[in-house]
Amino acid sequence: MELQKYFSKFLIKKRKRQLTERDYFLSTELNKILGIEVQNVSFYREAFSIKTSSKNQESNYERLEFLGDSVLGTIVSCHLFQTYPKANEGYMTQMKSKIVNRKNLNKLGEDLKLTDLLQKNNHAVALGENISGNLFEALIGAVYLDFQYEICKKIVLDRLLTPTEINKLENKIVSYKGLLLEWSQKKKLNIKYETCEEIQVNKSVVFRCHVWLGSEKISNAAETSKKKAEEKAAQRAFYILNKKENILGNPKTL
Repeated sequence: MELQKYFSKFLIKKRKRQLTERDYFLSTELNKILGIEVQNVSFYREAFSIKTSSKNQESNYERLEFLGDSVLGTIVSCHLFQTYPKANEGYMTQMKSKIVNRKNLNKLGEDLKLTDLLQKNNHAVALGENISGNLFEALIGAVYLDFQYEICKKIVLDRLLTPTEINKLENKIVSYKGLLLEWSQKKKLNIKYETCEEIQVNKSVVFRCHVWLGSEKISNAAETSKKKAEEKAAQRAFYILNKKENILGNPKTL
């Protein structure tokens, strides 16, 4: 046993000498997240590199994000197919959408504190609001290349996106706008969104959206983007209509 501990420490020290300080930190932190020792740290170095204006930059996370998006979609689809043997295609599509939507992926990436793993020279670069979700997908892409599909699937479902977390999403609403559209189509009612720009007192520009149900104005909301304004106005319209129509009872929300 003592001899085994000695060789274990020896291999760790040898591995540390072979890696740069940055790579050793990255692999050590990822070992904690993934529950397994990473094999090829270069995949993860790429996964946590942000695109810059430098001509000398070899790669960034975007290609791995593309790969991770597809791998995650496959893992989630197979999991739902096996977990819900009696569910129809519509239900599984909705569940998959809830799991892989940008808001949920951002939350998963934030919970794992993935931005802390970014290359140091990337910290001066402006990060978009979806960076945590993008890095989450890039991480999955890197894990897939490092370990192939079966081990990647196990890591995702055991460590990154557990069945317990997936089950929590079952009764949650991802898009109020989509929910209202589905409800209005069933009821054969016309829901319309009118969005325009507004200049505030401080001269900042916001988007205000009004939701109409037929000829009746239901709600309105202002936000920094047209998409956000429509979703916020749809959320308010949902709660107003839900009191009258009981659209979904008392749903949980994201």
